[in-house]
This record gives sequence, C-alpha cells and structure tokens, in this order.
Amino acid sequence: MTTSPAPHDPASPTGATGRRGPFLEGERVQLTDPKGRLHTITLGAGKQFHTHRGYLSHDDLIGSPDGSTVTNTAGVEYLALRPLLSDYVMSMPRGAAVVYPKDAGQIVAFADVFPGATVVEAGVGSGALSMSLLRAVGDHGRVHSFERRDDFATIARANAREFFGVDHPAWTVTVGDLVESLPEAVEPGTVDRVVLDMLAPWECLEVVADALAPGGVLICYVATATQLSRVAEAARDHGGFTEPEAWESLVRGWHLEGLAVRPQHRMHGHTGFLITTRRLAPGVTPPLRKRRPGKGYTDVSTGEALTPEDFGERPVSDKKVRRLARSLDEQSES
Repeated sequence: MTTSPAPHDPASPTGATGRRGPFLEGERVQLTDPKGRLHTITLGAGKQFHTHRGYLSHDDLIGSPDGSTVTNTAGVEYLALRPLLSDYVMSMPRGAAVVYPKDAGQIVAFADVFPGATVVEAGVGSGALSMSLLRAVGDHGRVHSFERRDDFATIARANAREFFGVDHPAWTVTVGDLVESLPEAVEPGTVDRVVLDMLAPWECLEVVADALAPGGVLICYVATATQLSRVAEAARDHGGFTEPEAWESLVRGWHLEGLAVRPQHRMHGHTGFLITTRRLAPGVTPPLRKRRPGKGYTDVSTGEALTPEDFGERPVSDKKVRRLARSLDEQSES
C-alpha cells in the first residue's frame, strides 16, 4: 500500500502536517531493533531496508500507524516511530557541531521564547537550535539568524526544510557578521530575545543592547570557562544589563532492567555553558553590586587587579592568618 505525501495545510502550523497519522511515502522513520540500535530511513515505494540479518520492505510500513512493528525476512522485529526533533537533530547532516537537545531545551525555557516573539540568533551552525526556536515562536513570530559561513547556512536551511517539510515562514537567514548586519535587519528596541552561539559574544553586546527591547533576554552559549568569564564581565561593564547568571546542564540516563536500576555508565556531560542577562530600560543603571575590595593579581589584558573573590574563593581575614601564624610559632618554640 502506498500513500502520497500530504500537502502542507496553510491552516496548520508549519511542521505539524505529518506529525501524526499513518506513515507516508517520503517520510523519515526511526527503526529500533531488539538490541535498541536505531536506524533512520526515508520511506520510498518499492524500496528495501537491508542489514546483515535480512531486509524489510518499505511498503510494509507505508500506510501503517505511528508506533507500529514490522518483521524482516530473518524474523527480526523492528519498532517504527517518527523521529522526534531531538532524534532528528542528533542524526541530521551537520557542518558544525550542533547544540544538543538538552541545551536547546534550556535555552528555549530560560530565555522564555514565546509564541510570536522576535528572536535573533547567531551563529546558525547546522540549524539544530534554529529549529527549536522556530518551534517556540510559531508561524507568527520571527527568527532572524545570522551566520558568517555561507556553507553552514546552506546546511542549516536544508536540515530545517527536511524537518518542517517546507521553508519555515518565520525564519530569515542572513549570511554575514552580526555586528554589521543586525542594525539593517531590525529596528532598535524591537527584539525580544537574543541567542548567541559564537566564539566572542562579548564583541556584540553594543549592537545587541540597541536591538533588545527593555526586559528582553540575552542568552549566550559558550564552550569554555574563559569565554564565560569574558561575557559576564563585558555585560557588567556595559551597564545596560542585569547581573548575569550562568549554569550548565549534565544529563545522566538510567538503566532500567528489573531490579537492576542504576545510572548508565555513559552520560551527556559538559557540552557548553549558558549565561543569561536582561536588558535594562534606557537610562537605567543596575544597582551597585556590593563587592569587597581586595588585593590580588593583575589581569594583563585589562590591567585590573584580580582577587580570590574573582575566582569564587571565600576571602580569608588577615586577623585569622595572623592568629594561625602566631599559633604555629608557639608550637615550634615549645
């Protein structure tokens, strides 16, 4: 039995067509074998899926409901499901490293990306985060994505088109530098959220501040602690943002087999840091942070003194040090 691909319904949200109902020709289907191994295929009339243990016909799946099983010629049974967005992201073609689903979910949630929002994203990479943002803003929002490399932008567009079935109407991809291109793409104070996935996001804070509406959220995804520190200090020095907050997420799966319930040996550890801050209203300065000044080393890049507190260490009072030194002297004399 073969079924023609369903045309995109203009009354249906982009990407919703084909997310339910029977499998259609041209759809991607994820097959899971008895050992939990995954295979993703694109259904085609008359085609076959081969492994070293027999083959199965695509025609046996076309027209079947989502969540069906199919048995190949060797008697191996496969579970067939439509891939979720997280499944698709991890298996799609990529030119650049993708933002993992665990981080994309954090970005959408903690940046509070809402339906109808205007979001600016830089850079696009392979389009993984772009698809989550498009899902969140819907057809009536806007996602302005900026990517310096044309080849990355091409891959991202193709991946999104494959997943949604059409070019998403809310998405604009600009090949170019964010600092140069953003003022031409949006009016000042009209952007609700900005997501930066780039090497030096601190270089873009001025143009981002101009684009963000008061209360708008800036969230940056960076790989190293050095980048994290630079973003935080640049946001504080700018004066137009709230005190930044930073975190990372670590996801550990669990093995579930009878009474053998334990953490899996492998986990999704460090992928990146997230740091977020919000735009203050024009002319408003953030409340002065009460920091205890102290002597320390000098940052050669800025010439400013570094203190133990800068690295999260608790300060040690001179009085305590003198008391400890006196105690040690008395012990040595006795």
